[in-house]
Amino acid sequence: MAHPVDVHVGKRIRHRRWLIGMTQQQLAELVGIKFQQIQKYETGANRVSASRLWDISDALGVPVSFFFEGLQDEGAADAASGKSQVPDDLMGDKEALDLVRSYYAIPENQRRRLFELARVLSDAA
Repeated sequence: MAHPVDVHVGKRIRHRRWLIGMTQQQLAELVGIKFQQIQKYETGANRVSASRLWDISDALGVPVSFFFEGLQDEGAADAASGKSQVPDDLMGDKEALDLVRSYYAIPENQRRRLFELARVLSDAA
């Protein structure tokens, strides 16, 4: 069974890769490994070594600490009473990432109006 930290780091690798529109193959080439290894990292099946994580962070344009963000918050969220309607791995959902990309492609003034509309609709639900 994969260690929860390895799974979290893998999800963060996948999240960042999707966010910048990079394929597993492209990341693998930048890092100098096979894309299958990237698949194993992203699922948490294989643990990412420190030096490999350094290379991945460089290829994805984020600091190494990015991959550990939210790690402590997961335990706190599990302890909180009541479940949120937001999925546990929102940023690991490709549809959610596509929505975020599309949202930021909208001009800022229209984006603010869309945000306010979404907020009103969610409050009414």
